[in-house]
Parts: sequence; structure tokens; C-alpha cells
Amino acid sequence: MSMRGYLRSDGRKGIRNILAVAYLVECAHHVAREIVIPSRKDAHLIGFPGCFPNEYAQRMMEKLCTHPNVGAVLLVSLGCESFNRYQLEKIIADSGRPVKTLVIQQGGGTLTSIDDGRDWVAAQVVLLKQAAAVPMEISELTIGTVCGGSDGTSGITGNPAAGHAFDQLVAAGATCIFEETGELIGCEEIMADRAVTPELADELRASVKKAERYYDTLGFGSFAAGNAEGGLTTIEEKSMGAYAKSGMSAISGLIKPGDIPAKGGLYLMDVVPDGEVRFGFPNISDNAEIVEMMASGAHMTLFVTGRGSVVGSAISPVIKIAANPKMYERLSEDMDINAGRILDGHASISEVGDEIFELVKTVASGTKSKSEQLGHTEFILTYKSFEPIGPACLPI
Repeated sequence: MSMRGYLRSDGRKGIRNILAVAYLVECAHHVAREIVIPSRKDAHLIGFPGCFPNEYAQRMMEKLCTHPNVGAVLLVSLGCESFNRYQLEKIIADSGRPVKTLVIQQGGGTLTSIDDGRDWVAAQVVLLKQAAAVPMEISELTIGTVCGGSDGTSGITGNPAAGHAFDQLVAAGATCIFEETGELIGCEEIMADRAVTPELADELRASVKKAERYYDTLGFGSFAAGNAEGGLTTIEEKSMGAYAKSGMSAISGLIKPGDIPAKGGLYLMDVVPDGEVRFGFPNISDNAEIVEMMASGAHMTLFVTGRGSVVGSAISPVIKIAANPKMYERLSEDMDINAGRILDGHASISEVGDEIFELVKTVASGTKSKSEQLGHTEFILTYKSFEPIGPACLPI
């Protein structure tokens, strides 16, 4: 299949050419949302609700606004929040993308700001649609994977099928990211065995131990009532299912949100904050994990679900993989892949994995996933704190 993408100044290519409208505090959320409405097929709403400064949130927004799928950015500020809008605007401008900042307190208020924003967005959308695409290879893709609404079928159908697709992508030179160290408790040794260096193996072990300590302090692990209702019994059982979506390739490195691997391979993303517990649960929804992988360059995300989930994502497409055949029947309008056929004996793990791999190429070539067709552009970003990764995390 001939893939084409949009070349950015840093050499990366996007599979979409989205305009991002980013609010920089909750007080500007309404104005930003109203700006997007007339152009919501081409403009996506993202933002950070907090008024207090946070280095993680600043870094995430900088990475997201310069994501390869983003072609232009409108920043919407109230005017008195702590977010460093000047730094964000400069980074976007330096990347070669058109950028404009609306400051509501200086621009006349709600209605004036909405009108000004809509005019700018409409003009930029016309230009983005005229942008020329260039050839793109599978090796230039970055793909993330999450599992949400997991049940007893997730770990035996959808997750291993996604892992099979990951193995094919890694073999083709793509970058693949799996995440949620809090859902890999008990899997640290088998992950360490796959590390490309002993030093990386130690980092993988440490990331899971950190997650275990974090959740122990909170008194609540990454295990919801819906997981139990779906037939899962322990975090270890859920962990094995979550681990299966990583496939069997060697693990090339460990990254934290916003770290962008320099070469293809398989990477574990450590999403649990460093230091003492300060901000509560590491991710309060599946979409927070999707956002973090996008900040590390993910062009799209494979989302495996057994109970069912209808969410998608702003900026990057989401491919929904149904693990449970009965759930697929109920929510087929939201599901891209029926991995439940494995449970019914109608397909093998490798056959469904091949189907996922082919769909990745199709969606990367411009075909919209189900969540895109339905207009899902969910987004969430909260407070966190991370220390930089060390050299052992990304061995040469």
C-alpha cells in the first residue's frame, strides 16, 4: 500500500493534517470549544484545565502542539493563568507551524474571541487542505496501544492479536509503544528477559516496582469493578492480559510521556509519576494514556476492549479492537476489529493480528477509523511530575 504523509520541519511525517485549538486553562475552555464547532471535522480541541503551573503539562502541550499530525495551532488563553503561553507559542512557531494566541481578557470577551478564533481557524483549514503530501514508509510510523474496559476475554483474544500486529510493525522498522506499568505488576521479570541490555532490564523492573509502591500508597490498584464483573480476578491476571499486547519483540527502551524514541523498536512507557504521591491516580481514564503516547509521537493507538468503549481521541486516530464477541455484536458501530472471532474459533490470533496490521496501514493512508467517522475527539490532561530518563533507558 502506498502511504503518504505530511512532512514537518523536524523530519517527522504526519498521517493527518489537523488544526489544534488548545485552551490553556479551564476558564478558556468554553471559548475554545465554541471556536471549534463550525470546523470540528478539521479542528480538534485539546487543553489543560489547571491554573497552577506544572512542568509536565507544559511539556505535554509543547509536544502535542508540535505533533506530526498537527499542521497549525490556535492557543486560547484567559490571560491570568500560570501557563507559559509565550514559550508554547514560540516553540510552535519555531517548528514552522502557523500559530495564533487569543487572550480573552485582552480581546473583548467571549463573543469577540469566538468570532476572531473562528475566522482564523476557517482560513487555516483552507490552507491545510491544500498542503501537499509526500511518500511515507511503515518505518516512519509510531503506534501506541492501550487496553480499557478489560474483561476475561481481553488477554486471550484482543491483546495477543494486538501484540502480533506490534511484532509485524517492529519488524518493518516502526516504533511501537505499550504502557501502564501499573497494569504490568508481576510481569517485570519476563519483560526484563526481553530487554536489549541488562541495564535496561533493571530500569524495567524498577518502573514496575515504582508503580506497585505508588498504588500501594493510594490503596487502590489499576483494577476496576468493571474488570471484576467481566471475569478478571486479580491484578496479576489483568497484568498478563495487558502484557500480551506488547507482542514478543525485544524491548528497545523505556520512555516517559513526551520522550520521543530516536529509532524504531518496542518501547515501554512509564506513566507513573516520580517521587512521592502528589497528584492522585496516575491516569484517571484511558484517554490520559492515549494523550501521553501521542506526546511521544504516536500517530495512532490500538485500543483493545472487552467490556466495550466508544472513545476515540483528538489529533491521532484510534483503532478499536473488540475482544469479546458478544460485546462486538452490541457495539459493532464503534468497533474496527472483531478479535472475538478467536474465541468463537473463527480466526486465529495471527489472522486477527494480520488484520490489525493491514488496518494500521489503511488508516495511516487516510481512511478514517470508526471513532474518527463518529467524531470522537476525547482529550484529557492533568497534573503529574517526572524526572528525566537516564542513558540506560534508551541504550544505543
